[in-house]
Amino acid sequence: MAIAATTINILGIVFLSHAVYSAYEHSLLPSSSLPTPPSSILPHIIDPKINLPLDITLETLFSVFLLCVGVVLSSPELKPIQWNVWAGRLERSKEARVVKEVGVGGGNPYAVLEERPGFLDIRGRRKEFAGWVREGER
Repeated sequence: MAIAATTINILGIVFLSHAVYSAYEHSLLPSSSLPTPPSSILPHIIDPKINLPLDITLETLFSVFLLCVGVVLSSPELKPIQWNVWAGRLERSKEARVVKEVGVGGGNPYAVLEERPGFLDIRGRRKEFAGWVREGER
């Protein structure tokens, strides 16, 4: 799939480069320097001063479409939105358990937040309290 995406991206770049060059060459023609009639739809500021032929416009749109498809196909696999699913996958992978340098690797990246000093462990406190209550009843 990566080879096809690279090929599509290269084709898109070639077509876009040709369309840009064709538009530049068309702008240099003496016939293109004639004033164009103002558009009734577009505001004066964004009204084009040169009318491009339809083939250049279509080639530009086609090349942009090819580039969009190529970029989407060559993008990496999406990660899950839920962080616990992602962290679970990360904890199960062998590469993630290897500590490469300080702060990199070692399983769940959020484990340090749950093990920090001063972090209130509600479940642990609840178990301690339940044990204390059971001891008091005896």
